[in-house]
Amino acid sequence: MKAKVHSIETFGAVDGPGIRFVVFLKGCRLRCRFCHNPDTWSDNGADLMEADELLDRAERYRNYWGSSGGITVSGGEPLLQMDFLIDFFTKAKKRGISTCIDTAGEPFTREEPWFSQFRRLMDVTDLLLMDIKQIDREAHIRLTGKPNDNIFDMFRYLSDTGKPIWIRKVLVPGWTDSDEELQKEAAFIRTLTNVQRVDVLPYHTMGVYKWQELGIPYPLEGVKPPTDESVRHAEEVLTGALQKTA
Repeated sequence: MKAKVHSIETFGAVDGPGIRFVVFLKGCRLRCRFCHNPDTWSDNGADLMEADELLDRAERYRNYWGSSGGITVSGGEPLLQMDFLIDFFTKAKKRGISTCIDTAGEPFTREEPWFSQFRRLMDVTDLLLMDIKQIDREAHIRLTGKPNDNIFDMFRYLSDTGKPIWIRKVLVPGWTDSDEELQKEAAFIRTLTNVQRVDVLPYHTMGVYKWQELGIPYPLEGVKPPTDESVRHAEEVLTGALQKTA
């Protein structure tokens, strides 16, 4: 069982609790207009790596993790490589390593055999990081190229099963920052029982050069990062919803 790996970050500080060894996998079916890693969309050119190989490499940095750090698998979309994730995290748990998945949730389905595999994966997963990209279905399609029905079904399933999640919101001016949208997202968060944290991530243009290198027109040309005031407002609305669920 080998993973299609894009890259590795050995000291990830924003990818879950503590310091994380972050494995970025290749392959994603979303086409988010604000994506800063379009080079992970295709799985072409991936490095093929086995679970034990990655775990041996990760454990070189274990002294830096402290009591809360561990391994995070990001992407791309990790859930497109489910068989590998089950193998990787099962072996990680045997080594006493904390496991986290950074996922957009796009592959989620309750159809078999996928759903049974997902439940097996959740048995060896400690935490998930999930985005609320857009709560309106049609707006989500315009923003990412895909609907969000199954993504919000995944949110509900994880809440029903009590699996801890951190929610992240990329704030893109003119696309994801309206007060109406934020209030709807806050209302949705209040229906969940498993949210440990909500982070608002300001849109940035640091990945635009990757679109240019790939020869893909950048769809948010001219969109500037949000103001500090709009970020604070989004944080107040969304983290306020989290406080009300506590």
